[in-house]
Amino acid sequence: MPKVKASDILKEISSKSADKEFYTPVPENYGTGKTKYIVITGSVMSGVGKGIFTSSLANTLSWYGLKVSPIKFDGYLNYDAGTLNPFRHGEVFVLDDGTECDLDLGSYERFLDKDLSKANYMTAGKLFKTIIDKERAGLFLGRDVQFIPHVTGEIKKFARTLAVASDADLVMIEVGGTAGDIENSYFIEAMRELAYEEGKENVCFVNVTYIMQPNTLGEQKSKAAQLGIRTLMSLGIQPDIVVCRSDNKLTQSVKEKISVVANVPVERVVSSVNVDTIYDIPSYLHEHKVDKTVLGILGIEPPHSPEESFKQWQKLVNGMKKQEKKVTIGITGKYTNVHDSYLSILKALEHCSSALKTKINIKWIETTEIEEGKTTAEEALKGVDGVIVPGGFGKRGSEGKIKCVQYLRENKVPYLGICFGFQMAVIEFARNVCGIKDANSTELEPETKAPVISILPEQKKIEGLGGNMRLGGQDVEVKKDTLAYKLYGKERVRERFRHRYEVDPEYIKKLEEKGMVFSGKAPKYPIMQILELPGHPYFIGAQFHPCFTSRPLKPHPMFYGLVEACLKNK
Repeated sequence: MPKVKASDILKEISSKSADKEFYTPVPENYGTGKTKYIVITGSVMSGVGKGIFTSSLANTLSWYGLKVSPIKFDGYLNYDAGTLNPFRHGEVFVLDDGTECDLDLGSYERFLDKDLSKANYMTAGKLFKTIIDKERAGLFLGRDVQFIPHVTGEIKKFARTLAVASDADLVMIEVGGTAGDIENSYFIEAMRELAYEEGKENVCFVNVTYIMQPNTLGEQKSKAAQLGIRTLMSLGIQPDIVVCRSDNKLTQSVKEKISVVANVPVERVVSSVNVDTIYDIPSYLHEHKVDKTVLGILGIEPPHSPEESFKQWQKLVNGMKKQEKKVTIGITGKYTNVHDSYLSILKALEHCSSALKTKINIKWIETTEIEEGKTTAEEALKGVDGVIVPGGFGKRGSEGKIKCVQYLRENKVPYLGICFGFQMAVIEFARNVCGIKDANSTELEPETKAPVISILPEQKKIEGLGGNMRLGGQDVEVKKDTLAYKLYGKERVRERFRHRYEVDPEYIKKLEEKGMVFSGKAPKYPIMQILELPGHPYFIGAQFHPCFTSRPLKPHPMFYGLVEACLKNK
């Protein structure tokens, strides 16, 4: 019998006839084989670095001149990540188009050095809303709407739509969670169907698993990993590569066990051990030829050699390891027990660490303890060379942050305030320099007599909390002859916002008369977006989140300036 082409299968099952069992909507101008797919799944447990592996592999493949576009599938029924608790889920990352998403999207952007959009992120909530909206509009031709084919059909359409829109050579799909989770089962089924429709030569499956090494035994145990892989295979997914995360290098015995149970050649069982920095991982994958293995599986002939990009990346990594100087930077907050809550800030500091060849130690400062009188700002800030007051919401810990800002201002310690930290700096200055003793934010004290920080005009009639802030990329006008202009070197920049409150225009003149300089504002509107204090070694606040646009090879100017000021101020 003649061989059936994947393109013929896709043509047949994308029929819109109501008497067909298929539902596979295909975007216009889509061609099978033009874009190849890499699907990364998990097993055993979450939190072992699937997102970092996806980002790192995407990075190494881009070194070959290939256009790579990533997707994250999240099983949460939330429409987006905007209302998730940082204690439970870590940081909410914001894309330029305003999408509030999982922190893995931040990793993708940093490793690929490219801006992503809502087309790169899908939650179960967004997926089901799309389907229900279509059903209510009568777009399913009177059919009963089911997980198969309708839910899986929409998932595949999402991936293919990105392939067309981005003109990608490779779409990398990270399926959140682990094999066996109910909440990601339909995503995994959609990926099985994708391989059936696209042809196996166009889809590469990578499973990231975990090899345990209990302290009581002192040896690696692979049974949990074997069971996780078997669960995945029972769902119809045959991995092409198995990446084994472990504390120590994988033993040959374990590699062979995984090879047999997964039907994967031993050379495709990859040992992924802990490294000094996550920025070592792309180099590790390249040196162990994981990128070349993927290209071989997919039959891709890359446009050029990766060696020049590899050398540039190695320079970054070497800068992080050859650190000649040291500084300690305090981060004040109320989610300090979960460091992922401030992941982008930590990464932005890492980028400066390499550029300035400086080891940056972090001191976590829990501001609720200052607020409750368990310690003083002076005691809590002892030994720091500079401080970041990050973003946040709500009253808890805010007075502790204000006391920290006062100490930093009065004692000439370098300071960077981000979003909420910008607002705390305004309140502190209004109280202690302008003499407005009742100065506060209406978020913290709705009935305050001196609302120096108040809700944005467009927010005043909005009651819900989901997706209604000023979100995403906005232009900022930078005033000449200021610290901000010195940092950026230009009069207009684009930054990412996530806030509901701003400096009340009625108080701007009073603040400026006492010496506060608003060196960045919204074009055409009196919305203050950068503040600074002349005469201070480094005191700057941003209403936006500069950490969201910092990249490994391009540290953000505000973080670079902070670390530089810390070095000078020591």
